[in-house]
Amino acid sequence: MARVELKMPLLGYDMEAGRIAAWTRRPGDSIARGEVVAEIETDKATVEMESTVSGRLLEIVAHPGEEIAVDAVIAFVDDEADPT
Repeated sequence: MARVELKMPLLGYDMEAGRIAAWTRRPGDSIARGEVVAEIETDKATVEMESTVSGRLLEIVAHPGEEIAVDAVIAFVDDEADPT
């Protein structure tokens, strides 16, 4: 198993943190690269966050309502799991 970090994306040049609005997937779910896994709120908009890897969502460490710094870990994915 290769545990890969999903991190809070930088969604604007002046963004320092974002808030998790909602997760669209749950731990144990298979995900494909490019699939929407969360909705992120910034001070300007709510943006869909796509997974950067395919695999199985192992753990969510940032929960809805939490403000998370850019580049902080928000979830872990097993990128060796079959996403189908």
